[in-house]
Amino acid sequence: MNMNTYWMEQAAHLEWIKTPEKAGEFDYGSGSGSDVSIKWFEDGVLNVCANCLDRHVAGGHGGQTALIWEGDDPSQHLNITYQEALDATARLANGLKSLGVKRGDRVTLYMPMVPEAAYAMLACARLGAIHSVVFGGFSPDALAGRIQDCQSHWVITADQGVRGGRAIALKANVDRALENCPDVKGVVVVQVTGQGANLKAGRDHDYASL
Repeated sequence: MNMNTYWMEQAAHLEWIKTPEKAGEFDYGSGSGSDVSIKWFEDGVLNVCANCLDRHVAGGHGGQTALIWEGDDPSQHLNITYQEALDATARLANGLKSLGVKRGDRVTLYMPMVPEAAYAMLACARLGAIHSVVFGGFSPDALAGRIQDCQSHWVITADQGVRGGRAIALKANVDRALENCPDVKGVVVVQVTGQGANLKAGRDHDYASL
């Protein structure tokens, strides 16, 4: 079995909007690295969110566990089903769409390790938007640089993150970062601790309300 045949068999396990006819094309050029071209399933189209969630729900597995979340406090934990994850993701995707987020837009995620971080990634994929994850421990300057570099117009964050029992002022860091990011149109804020999130009128949106 050649590589193309093998990967086409694996592709059959996914649900495609447009089924690909070839797996990969590889051109290593001169070997210098500057002219290397590697393409996977170039003629196919799929939606990652639909493959992660929708097809499992449609297949009768909506009640099965999709995500296991453990909080910073050992007493905090959740088993999240495919149906619950799909519902939360679809609500966020629709909320983002209502704000004007569309296919091809860049959305920066500056989040703690909470289920909403997964929903945010999947919601972006559902819309065809491109998400850029920035580690929640990065400084406002580092965050600003990453927002600028990917030309992001949207940020999803939280009021605070909690790591090792210590609160991290994520929203306050976003506010400082956006002093140097005038092209950001909107910020969605998840209430994790319920503290430290001052919403700027016209720009900031409460996650639960959205």
